[in-house]
Amino acid sequence: MKDYESLRSAMVRYQIEGRGISDENVLRVMGEIPRHLFVPENMAGSAYEDCPLPIGYGQTISQPYIVAVMTELLELKSTDLVLELGTGSGYQAAVIAGIAKFVRSYERVPELAEYARNNLEKAGVSNVEVICSDGTDPEPYGDGYDAAVVTAASPDIPEYLFPLMKEGGRIVAPVGGYYMQDLAKVRITGGKPVVTYHGGCRFVPLLGARGWKE
Repeated sequence: MKDYESLRSAMVRYQIEGRGISDENVLRVMGEIPRHLFVPENMAGSAYEDCPLPIGYGQTISQPYIVAVMTELLELKSTDLVLELGTGSGYQAAVIAGIAKFVRSYERVPELAEYARNNLEKAGVSNVEVICSDGTDPEPYGDGYDAAVVTAASPDIPEYLFPLMKEGGRIVAPVGGYYMQDLAKVRITGGKPVVTYHGGCRFVPLLGARGWKE
C-alpha cells in the first residue's frame, strides 16, 4: 500500500516549496489535502507526481505546482469568499477551502460535478458548494467575491467577473490561445482592473457562453 503521507510531504518539499512557493498557508494545506482522493482510483498511485492527470470527460486535475501557484496568487485570507469556474475533480477548490471561508464552484459537466462533491465529502471538506451550471455565467453572491479562479483556458481576460468582485478582489485565470496561455492575475483597484502576468501555462479550454465553443 502506498505511503500517501510521505508522497504528499515530498510533493510539497520538492515540487512546490522547492520551486519558490512561500505562502505558509498554501504549503500547509497542500501538505494536508489527500490529493489521491481526487483522482480516479486506478491513478491514485500517481496522484503526487509532477504532472496533470486525466479525470474523464476531457478534463484534468492540474499539476500540483500549478495549483500552488494559482492559490498563492489569490492572496487568500480566512474570511474570503471565493468563486471558482471549473470544479473538475474538486482538488483546487479543496485547497482554497483549506484557507478561505467558503468556495462556490461551477462545473458544467453533471458527472464531474457529482464526482467532485463525492471527492470533497471523502476528504472531509464541507465549505465548498458545487453548482452544476455554465461557469462563464455565474450569479452574483452576497456583497461580492473576494477572489476568483478560473481553472480552464479563457480566450480573454474574464471581464464578466469584474462586477461580481469586491474592491481589492483578485482574479487568477489562464488567458490566451486554445493550446497555450499566460497565467493572468487581475486586481480590482478603485473599481478598475490592474492586470499582471505570471508565466506560461497549458490548460484545457474553458467551454461556455463566454468561453470557447464546443
